[in-house]
Amino acid sequence: MRDLTPVVTERGVAVTPEGPLRVRFCPAPSGWLHVGSVRAALYNHLVARRSGGAFVFRIEDTDAERATDESTRSMTEALAWMGLDWDEGPEIDADGAIVDRGAHGPYLQSRRAGLYAAVARRLVDAGALYPDYRTTGELAVWRDAQRAGEGQGPPVVKRSGFAHTPDEIERYSAEGRLPSWRLPTPEQGELTVIDLVRGPVTFDWAHVSDPVVVRSDGSATYQLANTVDDVAMGIGLVCRGEDLLSVTPRQVLLADLLVADGLIDDALAEAGLAARAPGWDVPHAFAHLPMVVGMDRKKLSKRHGSVAIQEFRRQGFLPETLRNHLALLGWSNPSGDERFDDADITAAFALEDVGRSAAAFDVEKLTAFNGERIRSMDVDELAHRLLPHLDGTEGEETLVDSPPTDVQLAVVRGLVPLVQERMQRLDEVEAYAAPFLRDALTYDDAAVEKVLRSELGAKVLAAAPAVLADCTWEEEPIEQALRALAEQLEVGFGKLAQPIRVAVTGTTVSPPLFGTLVLIGREGTLGRLATATSMVG
Repeated sequence: MRDLTPVVTERGVAVTPEGPLRVRFCPAPSGWLHVGSVRAALYNHLVARRSGGAFVFRIEDTDAERATDESTRSMTEALAWMGLDWDEGPEIDADGAIVDRGAHGPYLQSRRAGLYAAVARRLVDAGALYPDYRTTGELAVWRDAQRAGEGQGPPVVKRSGFAHTPDEIERYSAEGRLPSWRLPTPEQGELTVIDLVRGPVTFDWAHVSDPVVVRSDGSATYQLANTVDDVAMGIGLVCRGEDLLSVTPRQVLLADLLVADGLIDDALAEAGLAARAPGWDVPHAFAHLPMVVGMDRKKLSKRHGSVAIQEFRRQGFLPETLRNHLALLGWSNPSGDERFDDADITAAFALEDVGRSAAAFDVEKLTAFNGERIRSMDVDELAHRLLPHLDGTEGEETLVDSPPTDVQLAVVRGLVPLVQERMQRLDEVEAYAAPFLRDALTYDDAAVEKVLRSELGAKVLAAAPAVLADCTWEEEPIEQALRALAEQLEVGFGKLAQPIRVAVTGTTVSPPLFGTLVLIGREGTLGRLATATSMVG
């Protein structure tokens, strides 16, 4: 077996291999991209971009019950929205079909079954696998017996004490049973792998079970398919979650078998897939990332709120904010800065600087940071970022066309200065936008009853049109006119403003009143005051 003893620094941390690196992100198609998974995708993307290598995106969709084209499309669109552009992988064409980009696809495992079958047959023929005819129930009985005899943890499956005798194999074959196939692991000895986050990680082979790599129906398990694809696609560094650390020694062993005597190359040729490029060997380095947890230090789940990237998109978080925040979940910028753009993080990022402790996902910090970015945008950029929350793409209500008309876009641009300082998420524009983009208002019944039907409300509705009809339609003259009216009616300005606000927006909550009136326009304002007056008269 190849030497995987890592080169480490004085701190005991493994060093990232030099030169361009091919890395991959390979989620199962649940349909939703968990923030922890996207953090792994981001780190892989940064490694590829910093090293001048390639970021490969593939879908591990061999579980037919979970895998659907819809879920694959959803994940593909989410990763693209995050700005994690991939060099090779699936993409959606103009007709909505899932197609491959890159010479070493397909990038959906469901389309690579022929390769896995060719590999499995060669491994069996070479004697590199052994059969297991046990049913699920028989395997459970075996495990119970092992636990009873050992009086300790889960039993370890080893060929020496587990494989069938020749007589058993003959009997099971006669019964028509089909075996699954296991990869025999060494009975003793150790394997040390290069882990860029954890330093040297040593596995005792005596505690590593022989994994099933081919099911009894002939389909490949994760262990086989994942390793075959990493070798066939030239992945040099495997960066993934720490929950997969335990499978590493088995995959190292299997990868070595795949390249021995050109087994993987013959299988690729049989399956009609592209040959490995010169110099592509097997993964030589690993990075197992710490878990992402909630602020309560428990595994991140729906009880903590949003955990899916698609939901953060719907809520109006900016992808650059998410990239920045996710980068800091386990990694610290050597400069100490927490706010940076993509170029800065790409230049500074190194897996060696990722910590080993679980990283807490702080939604409040993310939200505050998102608000900072929103407030730093210029008017045109923010206006265009708001459109998906107004045209029905992300928002609950369709207020503008897609694409918007010139008039609608001008209104949204005019709305930005009124709401920008109040917003922390883009979806918050939905609470303010309707009065500016709809001709007919929907009035809040409680506001009408409390504010417009009051004695003061009636006085304000009767007097306001006259003072607004002739003033210059800019914020300062409007303010002067309405403050003068408040003095005339001998009421505080706040009390005068509320009936006008309800009359022109339908609610007691709106952007600053003077800017609101300017954006609605003189004609629109006077028309709504008249409508409100007739409605409560």
